[in-house]
Amino acid sequence: MELTVQDVSGYDGVPEDATISGWITAALESKDVSITVRIVDDTEMAELNQQYRHKSGATNVLSFPFENPPGVETDILGDIVICAPVVDLEAKEQGKNLLSHWAHMVVHGILHLRGFDHETDEQAAEMERLETDILTSLGFPAPYAVA
Repeated sequence: MELTVQDVSGYDGVPEDATISGWITAALESKDVSITVRIVDDTEMAELNQQYRHKSGATNVLSFPFENPPGVETDILGDIVICAPVVDLEAKEQGKNLLSHWAHMVVHGILHLRGFDHETDEQAAEMERLETDILTSLGFPAPYAVA
């Protein structure tokens, strides 16, 4: 796997690149891919959320799957963007361990790059099951368990 981590958040609590890489590896089917993880602040995430989802305000994670042009082969899977301040705030509000929530956001983003979604109840159930399986295999608690 080729991983690029761009941390432009200015936030001190961002996990190490090697830690992020381990979480991504656990969520991938194929290791022969290229991924960029961009860690941002509220302002950049709000701009991206508005531009691509037409929703105001910052969100925790956005995924941008790469679509190969016809006839072009590449190993690029896509990009995920994570908003450090939102992840921190959510962990506090939900009473979750910060590192555990970071892992969840990385795994969630990678599953979106792999084509999983949560638009329907059935899709959400499948994605949540996969997230839970991956995160518990990494030693984290089930992300959707009620505290």
